[in-house]
Parts: sequence; C-alpha cells; structure tokens
Amino acid sequence: MIRTRFAPSPTGYLHVGGARTALFSWAYARRHGGQFILRIEDTDLERSTAPSVQAILDGMQWLGLNWDEGPVFQMQRVSRYREVADDLLSRGHAYPCWATREELDQMREQQRARNEKPRYDGRWRPENAKRLGLVAPQDRKPVIRFRNPDQGDVTFHDLVKGPITFANAELDDLVILRADGVPTYNFGVVVDDLDMRMTHVIRGDDHVNNTPRQVNIYRALDADMPQFAHVPMILGPDGERLSKRHGAVSVMQYEEDGYLPQALLNYLARLGWSHGDAEIFDLEQFVQWFDLDHISRSAAQFNPEKLRWLNHHYIKETAPEAMLRSVATRIEREGGQLAQGPELASVIGLLRDRSETLAVLADETMMFYADVHPAAALLTTHITAEITPALRSLRDSLHALGDWGATEIAAAMKAVLAQHALKMPKLAIPVRVAVFGRTQTPDLATVLALLGRDKVLQRLSGVLH
Repeated sequence: MIRTRFAPSPTGYLHVGGARTALFSWAYARRHGGQFILRIEDTDLERSTAPSVQAILDGMQWLGLNWDEGPVFQMQRVSRYREVADDLLSRGHAYPCWATREELDQMREQQRARNEKPRYDGRWRPENAKRLGLVAPQDRKPVIRFRNPDQGDVTFHDLVKGPITFANAELDDLVILRADGVPTYNFGVVVDDLDMRMTHVIRGDDHVNNTPRQVNIYRALDADMPQFAHVPMILGPDGERLSKRHGAVSVMQYEEDGYLPQALLNYLARLGWSHGDAEIFDLEQFVQWFDLDHISRSAAQFNPEKLRWLNHHYIKETAPEAMLRSVATRIEREGGQLAQGPELASVIGLLRDRSETLAVLADETMMFYADVHPAAALLTTHITAEITPALRSLRDSLHALGDWGATEIAAAMKAVLAQHALKMPKLAIPVRVAVFGRTQTPDLATVLALLGRDKVLQRLSGVLH
C-alpha cells in the first residue's frame, strides 16, 4: 500500500511551500488508495512551540487535507531513536563522540585556513581515538555519530529529478543522536519513515543534499528505502526565494484575507505540476490527475495576481450559502448589523461577481448593514441644487409605490428621468451617493430593492433636508 507523509517542524506557521508539499503527498496517497500520515518533527526544542503545532493543524484542516494517522510527535518517540542508535553502535556503524563545540569550531577554522571544506575530521572514530590517545571524559555525555562510508558513491533514483549521485568522500560523520538523547533531523526522519512504513517521500528539493546521508543510514540498517521525489522550490515573481514580501505568509493568513481554500489548493497544485493546459479544477479532479511524472524539475514562480484571479473565479462559482459564515463573521467584526439588513445570501449573490476576496465582498456588503454617512466631498459634488428637484420627485415616487421591487423602482426612476429631462447617470450617481455613500454599485434598482423602502426613503430625505 502507498504510504506518504507530511512532516513539518512546528517552528512557525504552515506556509505556501509546506502546504504544496502536503497537497502533493496527500494527493498521491489518495490517487493510489493509500494512506497519508501527519508527523510533527518537534525535535528543535528551542524553536518548537504549541501555537506553531496548532497553526499547522488549523492550516491542514482549513485546506481539507485530512490525514489517516497522526499527528505523530517525534519527541514522544525518543526511546525508539536511542534503540536504533544502540543497534548501529553494536554493529560498528556508529560511535560516541566527545568533541566539544570549541574543538569543532577550531577544527573548521583550521580547515578553512587550508582552503578545505569544513567538516568533522573523524577524530573520535575508535581507531582514530586510539591512535590519537583520546580518552573519553567522564564529566559529560557524548553525541552519537554515524560512521559514513569512506569510499564509493551513494546513488538514489529521484522520481522527479532522475538518478542522483554523491561521493561518500564529500560526506562526514553525521551526529545522529545529541548528548541529551534527542535525534538530529536526518536520523529521526529515517527511523520514523521506517517505522511508519513510508513508501514515498515527497518533499522540497532543498532536502536533496540530506538524502545521501539518509540513504547510507538505511543501508546500515539493512532496511528498504522509500522512493524519493523532490519537488522544485517556489520563487517569488522576481526570481528570488519566496519570502514574506512575496506573499509567503501563513496559510491561515490567506483565510483571514478572504481566500477560499479551493482557490488556494487549485493555485498550489499548478505550482510545479501541470495536466495539459488545465488551469481550473477542483480537488477531486486533481486527485484523479495527479502523478509524479508531470512535476517540473525547475522552480515555480508564485504570482499573487494569478491567485487573486483564481479566488475571484471560485467566489463567483460558489453558492452564496457556502460563504455565509465567513462573510457574516467579517461583517459583525466591522460593526455591521445583520439583523437590520436584507437576507445576507441575497446580498452575497448580488455582489460576489465584483469581489476578488471574501474580505472585499464583506466590505461591499457593509452598505446594507452599516450606517451610511456620505463624505462631504461627495455630497458637495453630486447633491447639487440642479439635481435636488429630481431627487425629491424620486423620493416621493418611491414612497407612493405599492409593490417594492426592482421592476417597480426602475419604472419610477424612468418616469422621474423623463419628467426632469435627465439621462440615467445624472440621477443614478446622486442616488447612490445619498443612499450608499458611494458612486458605484451594482444595478441601482436591484440594490435599492434589497436595502428596503424605509432605509432608502430615510437616506434620500437625509440629504434633501
């Protein structure tokens, strides 16, 4: 059975790159009827935090990337890493090392002075320690280092990049267990992926250089390896590594800013993967199409404008009822009174075509749910002595209407235009300013009908004095 995982470190929020990795791993498992596991790699004790864990869980749940097992926390498995390290020690694939930080720093400075690559020199390998006369100190615990092969190459087949080879001579002896018993990244990953029976490891290509070290640990454990697929990095529009200034914010910030999860998922799917010319597709369709063969080897570029375009598309295609909760929350947060306005689903249905985000949509709806106080400049410009008679006629005509509907309101406006020999913009813009405090709205008769007779007449009277 196919088993994939997403294994973030809880040292910050779930960002765009992590979300795309999660999406690809999730989709591959779903495509093949497999299982998707969530693992929290929390061994960075100084930087890992509970709020970061929650931010990851919130982001995954908002995106709808449900997991079959987990979340599994590495710090709950410390005894298991010690057990595997002891096995490597007993078979000569690992050894204790008592080198101090000061000694390591001095070692690297000397190597740089000789124009050599800074690396651990293997001084605590048993044969070297014996030759150098090193004696294990009793006042501190050692770290455990993996004894990397000295000769030959390490080669693995990457499902995205193809065959990749590293010379073992380029790899030094990696610390696999710190003195406090906490595993380092490369060791913890191997033990976890073995125990969790991972078949495919899909991750960012910034991990390519870690992979040969992991391959050598698998071999030392006589264990079968998962297949690796390293997906391309995401760059900003300027070609630089994606950062906050490009929009690499928390996934949940996109929720806060009014993006729909299906829009963000659709956009992330197209960052480094393609299916012909398909641009817009839902999650179900993506799962049916997704494969590793069509992941690009080159970096993808993040385009905020394209994401907003997609979000606009999904807002227009989403039923108003599905957006009620999110929009209502935003309206109430801004002080709007939902109970004093028209049915929200009708307002959303009217305004969604004009809104790229739910935040913009909620802001647009406020003309129905908040008190309107037109700016003095707008009143001076548009509510002039020339137009006041027509506004009075319209107010009186609207007051006299038997049925309050868009058709009836449009007919009343048409009659007033004829009575005063005006063209529609001459009357419509002042009405919008008086009633909604703005010069642009959707179809005027429709928004007046939605707002309701009492508020329309009250606001018209308010500018006529």
